[in-house]
Amino acid sequence: MPYETILYEVKDHIGYLTLNRPEALNAFNRQMTADIIDCCGKINDDPEVRVVILTGAGDRAFSAGLDLKERAATVEVSLVENRMRRVRPGMTSHHMAVSGIDRPVIGAIHGWAVGGGCELALACDLRVAADNIRIGLMEVKRGIIPGAGGTQRLPRAVPLGIALEMVFTGEPLNAEQALRVGLVNYVVPRDEIIAKAEEIARKIIENAPLAVRTVKAAVLKGLDMPLDQGIRLEADLSSLISTSEDAKEGPKAFAEKRAPVWKGR
Repeated sequence: MPYETILYEVKDHIGYLTLNRPEALNAFNRQMTADIIDCCGKINDDPEVRVVILTGAGDRAFSAGLDLKERAATVEVSLVENRMRRVRPGMTSHHMAVSGIDRPVIGAIHGWAVGGGCELALACDLRVAADNIRIGLMEVKRGIIPGAGGTQRLPRAVPLGIALEMVFTGEPLNAEQALRVGLVNYVVPRDEIIAKAEEIARKIIENAPLAVRTVKAAVLKGLDMPLDQGIRLEADLSSLISTSEDAKEGPKAFAEKRAPVWKGR
């Protein structure tokens, strides 16, 4: 079934997820949140998808964040109910759905990527940026604070002082600044971001799919553990993956001087 606010297709083991409200700068409304969550679930259930490229339709924005017009029209509720809505699964957890994709996610970012748009970009594993990006967390300029992971993911992506300056001032970074602080991996012309993301995706696809998914889990889960526990996790996952058919195929293909044929099992 087609989605109302996003586009999704799979081609050559790459899942293309495109935010599709260009007339609203791809701002997140309730429907887009629901569409993203549903799509991410389908991605995790599809063995054909090896890498995901996440981008935004149109030329002006990856995403300008929360749909403030929808927010302004929302009937006010109590503080307790507001809190319950925010933590309720499926309400504002689209960023968690993206970060919960168990294979690499490459953000192809252009134009404005602010507020929730920046937070969604931070939920990606890698980020390719157009040279026209403006990326940041501007919520303090609207009397609110980031509410979709921004205060937690940004300090994990850039030095603490840079993260604090960004959230205190609400000033977005340009492409050169974002690259310098490590917020994005590459900066390319606007019309080359998908091609660059596909180039990276193809390099990933050459590798064993189970190994790629497992190494993603090892890295990201390990970040939330003390070092000794992270090393134990790595040892456990290494032992587990070594029993797979692909783990046997890799050395065999090397010895036979041929390209490996991965089966994903």
